Amino acid sequence: MGTDDATAPPPAAPEDVAHLLVRCLRAEGVEYVFGIPGEENIRFVDALSGSGIRYVLVRHEQAASFMAEIYGRLTGRAGVCSATLGPGAINLLLGAADATTNSAPMVALAAQGSLRRVHKESHQIIDLVSMFAPVTQWSACVQCPDAVPEMTRKAFKTAQSERPGAVFLAVPEDIEAERPAEPLEPLQIDVVRAEAPSPSQIARAAEVLAAARRPVVLAGHGAARAGASAALVRFAERLDIPVATTFHGKGVFPDDHPNALGAVGFMRHDYGNFGFDAADVLICVGYEIQEFDPARINPHGDKRIVHVHRFPAEVDARYPVAVGVEGDLSQALDALAAALPDGVVFDSGSSQRIRTLLDEELRYGRGNDAFPLAPQRVVHDVRAALDRHDIVLADTGAGKMWMARLYPTYAPDTCLVSNGLSTMGFALPGAIAAKLARPDRRVLAVTGDGAFLMNSQELETAVREGVALVVLVLVDEEYGLITWKMELELGRHSHTRFTNPDLVAYAESFGARGYAIDAAGQLLPTLRRALDDEGVSVIACPVDYAENLRLTDRLGSLHGPF
Repeated sequence: MGTDDATAPPPAAPEDVAHLLVRCLRAEGVEYVFGIPGEENIRFVDALSGSGIRYVLVRHEQAASFMAEIYGRLTGRAGVCSATLGPGAINLLLGAADATTNSAPMVALAAQGSLRRVHKESHQIIDLVSMFAPVTQWSACVQCPDAVPEMTRKAFKTAQSERPGAVFLAVPEDIEAERPAEPLEPLQIDVVRAEAPSPSQIARAAEVLAAARRPVVLAGHGAARAGASAALVRFAERLDIPVATTFHGKGVFPDDHPNALGAVGFMRHDYGNFGFDAADVLICVGYEIQEFDPARINPHGDKRIVHVHRFPAEVDARYPVAVGVEGDLSQALDALAAALPDGVVFDSGSSQRIRTLLDEELRYGRGNDAFPLAPQRVVHDVRAALDRHDIVLADTGAGKMWMARLYPTYAPDTCLVSNGLSTMGFALPGAIAAKLARPDRRVLAVTGDGAFLMNSQELETAVREGVALVVLVLVDEEYGLITWKMELELGRHSHTRFTNPDLVAYAESFGARGYAIDAAGQLLPTLRRALDDEGVSVIACPVDYAENLRLTDRLGSLHGPF
């Protein structure tokens, strides 16, 4: 016994924090870290080599944060981005805010100066934890090596639990190099499951719905996160109730379903809004007020609302909740349908008229050969080029408005916008993450020329990393959405015009393919060719946004009820 003890190998020395942190990330299922190395996190970046985690080197930390956000949104697992201290960390801030307001799980890691100097004025040191606190679910600094497993587990649990969002962790440079007192292991992962809804709340909700004459369902981003598509279809078909979605919820209820009202959230009273005008009860499933102002669907605050979600509703005068049902969304919808008496009949007469108006716009686009292209033609051709489960990201601007309101969507998370913060410049970096998260899907970023040049440097990242995607740049040499809004409210516009480089040559300078559209009939075949390629392509397509004011004038002349 004593001899065995004497010859036993000494216990392994604890690994440094950098390697421990990487092991904790692996335990959380992390596949990618998007970022740029810095002097103060070189050990962490080195530890990623050979770890099984792919480090995606980007050209701007803001792009890394958008990649992490979109990866988290598509997978439900927190995307991870990394930066150095000071300016590198600050560049992650926008993506963190975008992730939180868009309810996407994300963990942002940044270096920080040594604990020996953070208490005083010192080179590149600012209070990052306080800076990130308002735009994250949790913001903290690792202050001792032994805390790494607990803080990593808390970061991912917090980011991924409902309501998901961003978490920020700062790792001081001296802590990164230190070792814990003894070898540590990543913590066991405990997944929080949604509870079954309360039977008493289901009964109360059923009473409200049974007394309704014209109920309408609004499905939001929370319904997409919860995987409630099938339950929404069952609910709508069982009760013959029309269903609209938010821009973030597009596809959670298929737009080719007979009960579909399309998406609501446009800045004017759009076709889908007419479906809410005569409604007396709104069943809001996974809707979050940050997606759009409830005054758009309940301007007088007089409609009764059944709020179905994993968490309580935000307080708003135009969102008076008659009954809140918390728990698993699919179970709640099935239970609510089952609780209604047989033979209940509702009036859903407006849905056919609304679908007809949307179809007429797409038909107008299909037959419009004007050049520069009408935005309806762009939406039609994008839909024709993509399969039902392919992914399109619509960057913020006038193009987003046309895509979000008009693009037929058939599955959740196949038409992605930023609607919580409405951030410009996310679509190209987001498309890189989307392709990595869903390699079996074709991915298209639709962006205005203004938003494109905010993060166009990531073309080099996509080419270098071998990520196949297509960027469709809508060229009008203007911040078109701002022009649209100024014309609507002021009757004039100013300070929105700019010029562009040669976008084809620009794309080719990064090693991507470049295409210029010179006639309306070229867009669809060019999209199909580019989407079938295995590389990176940029399509420069001139658009005529004179249709913007025609649309808002036309909507203003419509009068309901339908």
